[in-house]
Amino acid sequence: MSRRLRLILLTLGGLALTVVLIAAVAVYLLLQPDRFTAMLQTQASNAGLELNLSSPASPTLFPRPALDLSGITLNAQGANAPILLAAHGRLVLPWRTVFGGPTVITQLEIDSPRVDLDALQEWLAALPAQPEGSPPNIPRIDTGVSISHGSVVRGNEVLLGNVSLAAGSLISGQPFPLSGSATTAAGTPLQLRLFATPRIAGNTLQLDNIALHLSQGSAMTLTLNGSAHWHGAAGAAASLAGTLDQANAGQYDVSLTLTPATRDKPLLLALKLDGPDNHADLRLPPLALAHWWSQLGDPQNPQLTVPPGSGHAEIAKLEAAGVSIEGLVIQAGDAVPAPATTAAAPASPASTKPPPQQK
Repeated sequence: MSRRLRLILLTLGGLALTVVLIAAVAVYLLLQPDRFTAMLQTQASNAGLELNLSSPASPTLFPRPALDLSGITLNAQGANAPILLAAHGRLVLPWRTVFGGPTVITQLEIDSPRVDLDALQEWLAALPAQPEGSPPNIPRIDTGVSISHGSVVRGNEVLLGNVSLAAGSLISGQPFPLSGSATTAAGTPLQLRLFATPRIAGNTLQLDNIALHLSQGSAMTLTLNGSAHWHGAAGAAASLAGTLDQANAGQYDVSLTLTPATRDKPLLLALKLDGPDNHADLRLPPLALAHWWSQLGDPQNPQLTVPPGSGHAEIAKLEAAGVSIEGLVIQAGDAVPAPATTAAAPASPASTKPPPQQK
């Protein structure tokens, strides 16, 4: 190789290296990863959380502007058990943000997250209550979310594995899609699809044209349609109706009605189910039911009490957790309604008399 050719090659190599260095510096200066890291940590702190990364964010421009995050840890302030652990994350940014526009994130991608329900419940329980009478802040969420290879655990017990989730932006008047899938500890696949049109007016979030599809393998499929709105805390209402298909039992008509809490009554869910050999007409307080369930599943001090709610249910056969129950009839509460397919019979005079006392 001639000396002239070597000089040309060295010159070209030096120019290429210079371009790469300039591009790397330009990417860093344009994206300024420190400002995004600080923004995320500030938002987490405002919610009583601590966000930490195992290494500084790494910026890229192609194929689209983004920041790569490694070793994500999210925990409540002062807590040792993390709420979320993730091996890798990615913040996708619009080009207008790159060139000095507002700090906006268009997509949040998280790979292999691990969510601990116990730590999450402790953080939620420690949140300060919203002052009575203060209006809720309904956020406009421009950031889409994509989660892959996730898991949901309680301590060392895996509840859901292979969790994936994809959600669009929550913008008033635009369709909001959400889809997810997971596998239970027993290996049963779960799938969720939700479509709705949100409308944000002041302090109210209205969800129109709700289409919900939930399936558990080939054994069960639930399809519901309707609408809902939320006005903060327990000020929620919904009306959904559809069908429940069970492979070995048939098809059921299902309706759900959620009424908001008032000064005298809690948030209440009315559930009606009518199908082959199974009928139910129940009124359940969701918040009290969730508290009852958490006490039931407490490994340290499980409390076996009657679940809250009222109504009537006739279940020909129920199978759950390896237990099979046949001919189950449930009546709860002071005012027990009639089954969904029957009318309540008028009370006879004899029915109002007290039973004779035993001697």
